[in-house]
Amino acid sequence: MSDYKHPYRDTEFVLNELVNFDGLCADLGMDEINNELASVILTEAGKLGSDVLAPLNTVGDTQHPKLGEQGVEETAGFADAYQQFIEGGWLSLTPAEAYGGQALPNVLGTAVNEIWQSSNLAFALCPLLTQGAIESISHHGSDELKETYLPKMVSGEWTGTMNLTEPDAGTDLAAVKTKAVPNGDHYLISGQKIFITWGDHQMTDNVVHLVLARLPDAPAGVKGISLFVVPKFLLDENGNPGQRNDAHCVSLEHKLGIHGSPTCVMSFGDNGGAVGYLVGEANKGLAYMFTMMNHARQGVGLQGLAISERSYQQALEYAKERLQGTNRDGSRFAIIKFPDVRRMLMQMKSSTEAMRGLALIAAAEIDRAGNSADPAVAAQHAARVELLTPIVKGWLTELAQEVTYLGTQVHGGMGFIEETGSAQHYRDARILTIYEGTTGIQALDLVGRKTLMNQGEHLAVLMQDIAVTVEELQASEQFKAQGMALAEALEMAQTARQWLLDNAAADEHAAGSVSVNFMMLFGYLCGGWVMGQSALKAQQLLDQGEGDPEYLTAKLQTAAFFSQHLLPRVKANLASIQAGSESIMALDEALF
Repeated sequence: MSDYKHPYRDTEFVLNELVNFDGLCADLGMDEINNELASVILTEAGKLGSDVLAPLNTVGDTQHPKLGEQGVEETAGFADAYQQFIEGGWLSLTPAEAYGGQALPNVLGTAVNEIWQSSNLAFALCPLLTQGAIESISHHGSDELKETYLPKMVSGEWTGTMNLTEPDAGTDLAAVKTKAVPNGDHYLISGQKIFITWGDHQMTDNVVHLVLARLPDAPAGVKGISLFVVPKFLLDENGNPGQRNDAHCVSLEHKLGIHGSPTCVMSFGDNGGAVGYLVGEANKGLAYMFTMMNHARQGVGLQGLAISERSYQQALEYAKERLQGTNRDGSRFAIIKFPDVRRMLMQMKSSTEAMRGLALIAAAEIDRAGNSADPAVAAQHAARVELLTPIVKGWLTELAQEVTYLGTQVHGGMGFIEETGSAQHYRDARILTIYEGTTGIQALDLVGRKTLMNQGEHLAVLMQDIAVTVEELQASEQFKAQGMALAEALEMAQTARQWLLDNAAADEHAAGSVSVNFMMLFGYLCGGWVMGQSALKAQQLLDQGEGDPEYLTAKLQTAAFFSQHLLPRVKANLASIQAGSESIMALDEALF
């Protein structure tokens, strides 16, 4: 079973060469933040990830949380690891200084989060949800709510959750039935929520739930949903946890993967009503929750990258050690010498590098959108964030299914054996295409809100940026073939965009029928764009005699592999898009 080591060189390459981290920090007015500091932070995070969190990954998979008399009892070892996590100040990296945060760039926080997700995905879900809750309260909560809850959440002393889903209200949040009744300076919440990640545990002395519920006079549908802060323990006059609130985990789900992460059924108000506090204005809860969800969607996309990296590292180690072939002299050699094993490893490696590049580029766009002094420039970056978020969430998590499958395949029969460890990554990855909005939901978001609502304008701007990289590649004899491949893929993407604009209005099923292929097409296109930029930057550094020549030479090869073996999938995606909805919708329901 392989140890986890964070791929510092690739992360630092993306931050330095693709994101221009120093330039970003200068634009944000963070002169004291630079690549050197980022490298120190990543190194320290890597130590905690490798030495503390990674060894607990298998423990969490085999020793599941339990529901006891005091609530959910987390896996042994997790509480100690969490204390080390918060003592290091890791939850405070990006939140505002006003609440005890360090206000570092989001892209750096994202790079650090990859370490937590790779080393122990189940554990890392807890701080990920807390980060999302911090975002929502920071943007929409009253000053009193912020001052009451954010300092303890930013420090990690309290954790946060997101309570949306109900037995009859999954994606369709218009069906939410949880009630909120006014009661003096607060509300009484009653109802049940399911699939609540880290909904209860003993690692901290409070858990802050963000809960969607309806007021008695709320309009029907999504316009009648409000958002409430519902703490596990009510606070006393000194702001410390006191009386137990009427919010309890009543059961734990038995899951395919991420066993170390308790997935709770939460019941509110079984004994008269859980005390909750309104966030922002009444009936605007869904918009407020999407602040948290959009943060989480890029975070889940990052998990796709992270679990892919972990699976790749393990498959690589196994391929180097597993003796299978026999030379003529009777000596044996490792399976990494077989071309098909090399194919699988190269596919895993090039995929993770493309995923990492896109995830960090998207994270940096959040920084630019939130901190640009020029409102017009900020709006441009905000539009790019909106566009890239469903691609990051959807494409990265779908690609993770393939990468972790290949990781298991490299192991052969041993990959099917739990003790090897590869199967855990395969199982853990499976949830990523489901939670925070399924692949289908991300795809519908991309074709609907992010494309059709602006007549494809934001996609057109993105493709103009990709065209610049095409020109740079084609101007070099060395990269001309990659430039031609990216140019062809870009032309196909333009065709797909126009097809959607031309057909969506005339065929009510068109958008929904082509949406996933549309999203995957732009995922592979963006991956080709990222790897094209990477090849150009790597060669530039080699020409200048800078950087690690072995790493940079390998980057040239992974970029070429992506161009030759993964970018061509755009053609198949386009063919499916152009086929439209006819064969998808033709079959009578009775014939399925």
